[in-house]
Amino acid sequence: MTQNLDTNVWVNQDEAGTISPFDRGLAYGDGLFATMQTNNGVILLLDAHLARLHQGAVRLGINWSPTETFIAHLKQLAASNPNHCIKVILSRGNGGRGYMPPEHAKLTEITSVHPLPSHYPVWQREGIKLALSEVELGRQPLLAGIKHLNRLEQVLIKAQPLATDVQDWLVVDTQGKVIESSMANLFVIKSNKVYTPSMAYSGVAGVTRERVIDALLQFGLSVECTEFDVTFLQSCDHVMLSNSLFGVVDVTAIGNQVFERFAETKKLTELIYANEKR
Repeated sequence: MTQNLDTNVWVNQDEAGTISPFDRGLAYGDGLFATMQTNNGVILLLDAHLARLHQGAVRLGINWSPTETFIAHLKQLAASNPNHCIKVILSRGNGGRGYMPPEHAKLTEITSVHPLPSHYPVWQREGIKLALSEVELGRQPLLAGIKHLNRLEQVLIKAQPLATDVQDWLVVDTQGKVIESSMANLFVIKSNKVYTPSMAYSGVAGVTRERVIDALLQFGLSVECTEFDVTFLQSCDHVMLSNSLFGVVDVTAIGNQVFERFAETKKLTELIYANEKR
């Protein structure tokens, strides 16, 4: 496979592939995506990413599972692009004008390679600050937790200008419950107990989020997935974010509320990737 250095994009594993204007991913956001990190030529948490894509496809009624050929394609991209980001987009495929999904559709698989954001190592070393977004997430339990292609809420969130000393937005839903940042899952620690927002009504249940929960349990901390509002954060000791590209970073402030960094963040990251070939 020859990589196109101008685009770094493959459609159905073909660098010369094209996407139809009738593709349902384009027309309706009818599909899923995943963002994966390569480390020394290996995709971290690959099995978990593929499992979540398959689970999302099942929930959307899309007949997709990762084939050996597709997995080999991903591994080849990783081997050719160590220490990069690989994005996978799955669309139901072509479907004409209306909303009704076609009975038989040829799925579209899009893969692309991107540099890792250069500021993420700084975030890992120094932590980041958040501000509360004015854009609230709608509640829809049928889509909650899925990394689907309908991401207009995140587009609106990201379109808001951040203050120069703030790196990301804290996001709540229309009931005022804390859900996530614009791009990452949230964990708060209060008196040696960890709370992470429920994904029952909105938000994305990240692959790294599940690994963080497992690692925290190994630390002997209890973890509760629950609903809480912004005022709850005022009594918390530590706040952290997790996603597949930066792992875990500390939140040092939300608005005027300052938090101490969690002493075990580095060990937490090591545990997340303990079983990965790095």
